[in-house]
Amino acid sequence: MIDKHNRNINYLRVSITDRCNLRCIYCMPKEGISFIGHQDILSYEEILRIVKIAIKAGIVKVRVTGGEPLVRRGVIDFLTRLKTIEGLHDISLTTNGILLEALAEEIYDAGIRRINISLDSLVEEKYRDITRVGNLRMVLRGIEKARSVGFSPIKINVVAIRGFNDEEIVDFAKLTLNNPYQVRFIEYMPIGTPALDNSLGYLSGDAVKEKINNFRSLMPVLKKPGEADGPARIYKMEGALGEIGLISSMSHEFCESCNRLRLTADGHLKACLLSDGESDLKGPLRAECSDSELEELIRKAILDKPRMHLMNCHEIQRKKCVRSMSSIGG
Repeated sequence: MIDKHNRNINYLRVSITDRCNLRCIYCMPKEGISFIGHQDILSYEEILRIVKIAIKAGIVKVRVTGGEPLVRRGVIDFLTRLKTIEGLHDISLTTNGILLEALAEEIYDAGIRRINISLDSLVEEKYRDITRVGNLRMVLRGIEKARSVGFSPIKINVVAIRGFNDEEIVDFAKLTLNNPYQVRFIEYMPIGTPALDNSLGYLSGDAVKEKINNFRSLMPVLKKPGEADGPARIYKMEGALGEIGLISSMSHEFCESCNRLRLTADGHLKACLLSDGESDLKGPLRAECSDSELEELIRKAILDKPRMHLMNCHEIQRKKCVRSMSSIGG
């Protein structure tokens, strides 16, 4: 479906839970958050119905997120059922990797081939600091397991933070020399209450690129027709098996090409990550609305999608989104 600003909206990110087995400092406050009650979370059947109807409105790509999606009971069966839906051309999963070693084979057998793994430090103590409870070795074993099972592409998402992991940028880039990973550096975005409670430093994608270029020159990678790298600018170091991605939401906004919607675990549809506007689907769904009524709500959300977000790196301390990242879906 084409929105009012001539963008083809064909990508839905589906959060199946707001719960997580980590407590990352940019995602949750130190004391944690009040999780949504079980009865207020969309059931798998409700999510599958929404996805089927969203396909009628032009959605062809779905990414399953959380919270941490692998902590929700029944997730493997859900992924298996999702894979059978006619009209979906691409299904992928984002995880923090803690449970990946144990579940990688089951996820692969469910039909998922594309996976993103969040990892913000390669130093064990620093990883524990930013996640508060995480075990780096579990994540690294999960990444290796995913590779051995056959996932491709494997994308490693790194939130670039000045004063925290900026000295690790080159170490992350080196992972691509001998591994077919795409390491993606994502600009820190001030989303939710945790953004007010930490002193994380903004680091631009251009600064990340400069650090890597000082180690080894980056060459731009031209996308092939049908490739799905979304907003990432893709580069490669000479001789490397893998790639480097830069996602510069704050310094190089890509709103004019944004093609996505987000379904929150409690059944709200967000047309823009950096806007507080959202549409309630759960209420009508549980009031036994018809498929055509639900489709109309989805189409309206697409038509109401804002032309651009109103946040940039200069406003990073002034404007915050109300929902935390864990409740929106990463």
